[in-house]
Amino acid sequence: MKTIQSLKITISCMACALISTLCAAQSKTAFEPGKIWTDTEGNPINAHGGGILYYNGSYYWYGEIKKGKTWFVPGSNWENYRVNAGGVSCYSSKDLVNWKYEGVALSPNTTDSTNDLHISKVIERPKVIFNKNTGKFVMWLHIDAADYKYARAGVAVSDNPAGPFKYIRSERPNGNMARDMTIFQDDDGKAYHFYSSEENATMHICLLSDDYTEHTTIEKRILIGESREAPAVFKNGNRYYLITSGCTGWGPNPAAYAVADSIMGQWAPRTNPCTGAGGDKTWASQSTYVIPVQGQANSYIFMADRWNKLDLEHSYYVWLPLHMNSKGIPEIEWKEKWSVAK
Repeated sequence: MKTIQSLKITISCMACALISTLCAAQSKTAFEPGKIWTDTEGNPINAHGGGILYYNGSYYWYGEIKKGKTWFVPGSNWENYRVNAGGVSCYSSKDLVNWKYEGVALSPNTTDSTNDLHISKVIERPKVIFNKNTGKFVMWLHIDAADYKYARAGVAVSDNPAGPFKYIRSERPNGNMARDMTIFQDDDGKAYHFYSSEENATMHICLLSDDYTEHTTIEKRILIGESREAPAVFKNGNRYYLITSGCTGWGPNPAAYAVADSIMGQWAPRTNPCTGAGGDKTWASQSTYVIPVQGQANSYIFMADRWNKLDLEHSYYVWLPLHMNSKGIPEIEWKEKWSVAK
């Protein structure tokens, strides 16, 4: 009887494992904003404050690894909830819906508390671009101390899109504070670092060097005194668009966009691009990137994080369609479930 019972248990366990594997392997066909999003192995995607690189027919998603207990750091001017810095993860996809875990692209440091990547530090908003001239993949990210007094930008490079990335250094661009950030690569190959500066009161744009690993002295201050963060930049036609959030800690607020005819030109602030119910608080999320859908003109995805400040590991993702209306105004609308048109 014991042998039969053991066999039944073994068969039952095998059946459960098979069902779990089959469920994980099922391809997704649609985005479901704000819900748990699993990778191709069935594990929740852990890539917060992320950005997307399109390279050689695949999309690569880089984001903050948030793992473990969320804790509060006192002494700053804003809500400062943290988990130990876990490095940067990487996922790959052909269709933007089904994501394969590629591993840790940039590893944290666990032994040297003075290291920029030590688990006690802040690692946020990683963005990666490819330099055709050097053949290198270049990652920029926000590096900070637990109390946010460091305010620096870090850079790392790799020969492969999934890493591993080799960390080079951090710096204050031209001596300026640098917190929330993104990287934008223009059609001519030039790359720009957008970052919140001056205690987050003003956004800065800085042209990167030809190899993308250093800041030049060509820099511009925009949205002066507007206190905007979480920048996400895209280009439509010959115009540039910048979506940002207000500075309200981990709490959601209305998004806003700005538009310019040139990167280093005049950026005109505009209204909230989010439409409909819940858009006044960006559907409880915060911008991080705008994805141009490859092969589809004027097709974009607004990429945002729905932060759970008391349990940051379980912050979820809000990806929504972004359309340009007939007047050249970006519009983001809520969809419970949606797919990219083919």
